Amino acid sequence: MATHSSNISVSYSNLRDFIHSAMLSQGLPDADALKVASLMAEADLQGSDGHGVIRLPQYIKRIRAGGINKNPNIRVVHEMPGSAVVDGDNAMGHLVVSHAVDLAIEKARHCGVAWVSTRMSNHAGPASLYSRKTLQHDMLGLYFAVGNANHLPPWGGSDMLLSTNPISAAIPGAEEPPVVLDMATTVAAYGKVKAKAKRGEQMPVGWMIDRQGQPLTDPNRANEGFLLPIGDYKGYGLALIVGMLAGTLGGAAMGRDVIDFNADHVSTTNTGQAILVINLAAFGDPAVFKQAVDKLVRDIRGSEKLPGVERIWLPGEQSHEKRQAYETQGIPIAPFLFDELNLLAAELKINPMVKNTSK
Repeated sequence: MATHSSNISVSYSNLRDFIHSAMLSQGLPDADALKVASLMAEADLQGSDGHGVIRLPQYIKRIRAGGINKNPNIRVVHEMPGSAVVDGDNAMGHLVVSHAVDLAIEKARHCGVAWVSTRMSNHAGPASLYSRKTLQHDMLGLYFAVGNANHLPPWGGSDMLLSTNPISAAIPGAEEPPVVLDMATTVAAYGKVKAKAKRGEQMPVGWMIDRQGQPLTDPNRANEGFLLPIGDYKGYGLALIVGMLAGTLGGAAMGRDVIDFNADHVSTTNTGQAILVINLAAFGDPAVFKQAVDKLVRDIRGSEKLPGVERIWLPGEQSHEKRQAYETQGIPIAPFLFDELNLLAAELKINPMVKNTSK
């Protein structure tokens, strides 16, 4: 999977170190800055470029404006053997959700199944970063989140009371790559709209409509309309349920209480996420389960294709291939973003982004 020729290649380690330096420059403790940087760089490594380093200028604005707590007390406020609510104390979302996932994994070791909710969190990047963390423990993960700005009205309405509210599931195989679903409940995540605008590209018809119900394809006019749900009214229903599970259940913002972090860098967002971790051993031999996953994956991949279709993909396979390719070739960074980040580096008085020189 080759990178686009016009892009600039950056190694994972150089990208991580650049973000780490940027976070350190804003006063985050070293360990926290490194964790955030590692997860942001991993987002780009797996091809989730709407949620990786492209978000750094926005995060920096929010930290500078006082909208992020740089020295938080991330703590458990409600707890039972198989569940907990983590209060993030308005920390960077990557730190809050990582804490929640680690806690859920530990609880699932003992209880078989564990659910941990977050409140007072922030934007944390792509959902699959966190569902995937369970895989190395012979567990599977389901992740839910309330998006950080409302771009979706209830079906038939025009008042934007819902967000993209993503869901992710990561299910391990034995020899096959894990099956990893990562999807917004809207046709496109808003991060993809922002990325289109940055690249000067138009959106496909079907991503957004304006307030007269007409297709909206100019991403620079995104604030004049709203995203469309997947599956029409079914996607609206799914966005609502995911938001209730990820936000309302844990005491986080939902509906009218959601703060648009694209426009407001100061107000506390009280973002909510939730992770459900299932220990495979609670349901039998993990090896047997993973072999069954492999068989199903191979049956689907090898099934009869429609004319003109070269390959049937499983969820997460394309991200898996990008991870493998980008680890050796480097991560592709669009020239506009590379230049923007190096302007930011000069402003922050940190070393500029380093291009990948290995072939």
